[in-house]
Amino acid sequence: MLSEKMVEIGRKRSAIRELFEYGKARAAEIGAENVFDFSIGNPSVPAPKEVAETIAELLLSRDSLALHGYTSAQGDMGVRKSIADSLNRRYGADFDMDEIYMTCGAAAGLSICLNAVCVPGDEVLLLAPFFPEYKVFAEKAGAVVRAVPPLGDMSPDMEAMAELISEKTKAVIINSPNNPTGAIYSRGCLSAVAELLSARQREYGHAIYIISDEPYRELVYGERKPCFIPGLYGNTFICYSFSKSLSMPGERIGYIAVPRSMEDSRTAYAAVCGAGRALGYVCAPSLFQYVAAACCDLSPDLQAYIRNRELLCTGLRELGFEFVEPDGAFYLFLKSPEEDAEAFCMRARKHELLLVPSDSFGVGGYARVSYCVSAETITRSMSAFAALAGEYGLGG
Repeated sequence: MLSEKMVEIGRKRSAIRELFEYGKARAAEIGAENVFDFSIGNPSVPAPKEVAETIAELLLSRDSLALHGYTSAQGDMGVRKSIADSLNRRYGADFDMDEIYMTCGAAAGLSICLNAVCVPGDEVLLLAPFFPEYKVFAEKAGAVVRAVPPLGDMSPDMEAMAELISEKTKAVIINSPNNPTGAIYSRGCLSAVAELLSARQREYGHAIYIISDEPYRELVYGERKPCFIPGLYGNTFICYSFSKSLSMPGERIGYIAVPRSMEDSRTAYAAVCGAGRALGYVCAPSLFQYVAAACCDLSPDLQAYIRNRELLCTGLRELGFEFVEPDGAFYLFLKSPEEDAEAFCMRARKHELLLVPSDSFGVGGYARVSYCVSAETITRSMSAFAALAGEYGLGG
C-alpha cells in the first residue's frame, strides 16, 4: 500500500508550480509574448561569465574520473574549506571545513536540518508569509507547523510568536530577504526574536534552533542588509543556495553551515551528516561543488532586477495598486483589491497575468509577483495591469 500522504502531495503541485505549468501550456497556445508569467522565481539574469569559464576550465584541466566521481558524503574537503573561508572573510566568522555540508540546493539543506533536529510531535514555527514548501519539509520530518502572523509591514507579530512558542517548539525558519515579500527583517526585529528564543530555551531547558534560509542573501537593493544571524543567536543553522546569486537554480548546489557557537555544535553537525545520509542527500553534484568553491565570492549583477523593481513599482503605484516595497530578492507582494486573493488572481489570469495568490504563503489578501523576467515583459504587462485595475475602480 502506498503512502496516502505522498500520493496527496504528488497529485497536487504547489500553487507556484501549478501556475508555472499553466503558463507554459498557455504560451504554447497563444505565444509566450502574450503571456505575462510572474509565477516562478527563475533568475532572468545570466550566470556570471566566471561560472562558464570555471566549468570549461574544470572540464579541460581535471581528470574526468576525478571530476565526476564521488566526493566525501558531506562534500569535497577543499570545497568545504573554500566555503568556510569565504564566510569568515565576509562575516568575521570562524567556520572550518568540518562545519560545512554541501547540499543539492537550499531545499535539501532545509530538509536535512529539519530532520536533524525534529522528532515526531515537535513544532516548527514559520514566519508568515513563508515559502509554501517549508510546511511540506517540516511535516515530512514529523513536525507540526505553527504559523506566526505578520504585522502590516510584514515583520513577525512578536506577541503572537510569544504565544505560539511552547515546550514542543524545536525550530523557527527565517527567510530574509523574504520570499514572497522581498522584505528584509531588520536587526531590531531579529534581535527581538533571538531574545525571545533565548529566554524560552532557558525556561524549557532545551535548544530551540533558527534555520536561516538564505538563497536571496546577495540580492539586496537599498541600505538595509540581511543580518548574519549566528552573530545574534548561536543556535542557528545557515542554509544557502547558489541558485539565485549565481543564476543556476537547475544545478542544485548549496550548503549548510553549523557555527561552533551552537550548543554542542559537533553533535549538531553529526546530526546533519546523519540526516543527510538517512535522506540520501549525500555527495552533492561534484562538478558544481567545484564551481561553487571557485565562484563563491562573486556578486550578482543586480542592475536588471533593480530596473525591473523600479518599472514594476512605478507602474503599479500609478495604477493605484498597493504593495509591500521590496528590499531584496525579486518578488513584489501585491495587495489584492478584494479580500479573496484566489479570486483576484483568477481575474488577473483573464488578462494573461499569472500571479500567485498568497493563501499558500500563509496569509490572505495578497498576490506574489515574481519580477525576474525581462524588462520588456514588465513594460508590456502594464496595459493588462491597467485593465485589471480598471475592473476594481483603481487609479482614479
